[in-house]
Amino acid sequence: MDYQVLFNTAISVIFLLTGWFIRACYDAIRDLKDDIRDMEKELHTKYVTKDDFKEDMKEIKNMLNAIFDKLDTKVDK
Repeated sequence: MDYQVLFNTAISVIFLLTGWFIRACYDAIRDLKDDIRDMEKELHTKYVTKDDFKEDMKEIKNMLNAIFDKLDTKVDK
């Protein structure tokens, strides 16, 4: 077997494996980008915004203050 044929075969195998590896990385990156895009779509529907949370907490605090005021008047009697 000639050295040139052996060299060409080795280079071909190296390029084949390198190409397969790069393609696998490219597919994985594309899948990750798709997953991130899907998570960004779900983010707006599943989680509470900061302003909504603040409003709800104010409402709960006001309700608790009203309950504590009633309890304070009950204790005095």
